Amino acid sequence: MQARRSVILAVCTVLAAPAFLYAQSGTASAGAPAAAPSSYTPADSMGALLSLTEGEVVSAAEAMPADKFDFAPPATAGEFKTVRTFGGQVKHLAQANYQLLQGTGVPGAVDPKTLEGLKTKDELVKALKDSYTYAHAVANSLTTANAFAAVPGFPPQFKATNASMVAFMIMHTMDHYGQMCVYLRMNGIIPPASRPGAM
Repeated sequence: MQARRSVILAVCTVLAAPAFLYAQSGTASAGAPAAAPSSYTPADSMGALLSLTEGEVVSAAEAMPADKFDFAPPATAGEFKTVRTFGGQVKHLAQANYQLLQGTGVPGAVDPKTLEGLKTKDELVKALKDSYTYAHAVANSLTTANAFAAVPGFPPQFKATNASMVAFMIMHTMDHYGQMCVYLRMNGIIPPASRPGAM
């Protein structure tokens, strides 16, 4: 039995080797992904990550029906006392995106307090999208010269820079995206990014 296993393994290795070497050579079929460059600009790298994050969050916000934007898990479902509603999560993200990035000095930031009165799905989703438009402006402004320039207004332990605040904004977004996914699933809705075939 051991000898048979060894033969099968050897055959599989021999058969797989040409395909592996062919793929590694960079001469694979036209449909194969191109080799990555040796480096990316800060704007391209952060912008790509921001786009992925934005796509997941905005699609989740759009997936919740308008009449469920005031949904919050009932206290009987677990430790949900005083949590934000679904619409509150969307509003908080829009406000935080501006608040975290306005110190970079990129024009176009909105005072987060001006969003406090928003209530409807249309208003909140538009505010969320607008905040990501601003976030992209900040990400697009990043260069090798300014990416790690200090951003004022944060406690010293943050060691805040232009690049780290974009990264922090993305991290904060995903924290609340996870909560939004719970709310969607509690209403029988699969988050779009988790549906079959989604990346």
